[in-house]
Amino acid sequence: MPSLPIPLISSLVLGFLLLRMWLVDRRHGPLVLLLALCAVQGVIISMAQHYRVPGTLVLQPIIATFVPAMAWVAFQTTAVRNFQRSDLVHMAGPLLAVGALVTQPYLLDTLIPALFVGYGIAILWRSLKGADALPRLRLDAGDLPGRIWTIIGVALIGSAFTDVLIVAVQILGAAHLQPWIISIYSSAMLLVIGALSLSGALENAPSEEDETPEQEITELDTQIVARLDKLMAGEQLYLNPDLTLSRLSRRLIIPVKQLSTAINKVTGENVSRYINAARIKAAQDALVAGESVTNAMLASGFNTKSNFNREFLRVVGVAPSDWRSGQA
Repeated sequence: MPSLPIPLISSLVLGFLLLRMWLVDRRHGPLVLLLALCAVQGVIISMAQHYRVPGTLVLQPIIATFVPAMAWVAFQTTAVRNFQRSDLVHMAGPLLAVGALVTQPYLLDTLIPALFVGYGIAILWRSLKGADALPRLRLDAGDLPGRIWTIIGVALIGSAFTDVLIVAVQILGAAHLQPWIISIYSSAMLLVIGALSLSGALENAPSEEDETPEQEITELDTQIVARLDKLMAGEQLYLNPDLTLSRLSRRLIIPVKQLSTAINKVTGENVSRYINAARIKAAQDALVAGESVTNAMLASGFNTKSNFNREFLRVVGVAPSDWRSGQA
């Protein structure tokens, strides 16, 4: 009786998510490619480990090396900066895998885990720096995009332990467990990365560069934030749901790094929280004026109810509906 292996089931789920992202959400670009790669890898693992299709055992390690590289490129080009030609250098991993497969196949046992761990650590290190280090992401999402990319980084690092387990079962004389380990751990990793890449919080609007806080508040820092406060009050840029740190820097003609640092030092908050505080104030005014929670959310520059509820609770301390009832 025919059966479906775990990785193939994962691929079917990821394939459905991919179609939804492409056709319903109309999203294209690096995150779609990352999701597609995860789905393809699940099919390859199934063909190689379960159905023993000739040639797929050769393809499996090569396709695997594309996943961490694509995750890094997707992270950079959706959260940090525009795509650059230098990003093509990340194709070196798959090329090395092909070379190793032809000349020294045993090197793949070191190369593949190293790529997953290396890219995982890189994503983890950058995403843990907070929302100010992700200037291309919409500010209404708060710290959520950073948390999602942190989980993806951890998933990449965790997948490398699959190889440790495989070595362990071989030493213990239980090599028959190897296909199960590959199937279960790879499927879990691919599902985590694929499903998280679907999150709307990772969507961006065109932008550029990055962040680093300093120590003492200078006169220039105070002037920058004063200019920003004036711009916010006058033009209410925070009502634009597509607002990004890069767009703010272009309006003020101040480098992204300098702007985010000044906001951090003067207000004690990152850029995302600074903007969302203004949005929540606008939402409160709308609620007091008699607007529904949904209308207040849309009128204040938020795109999704989850982001709005999370930020409202963080700033005000209660849910929007509860606060509205209290005002009444």
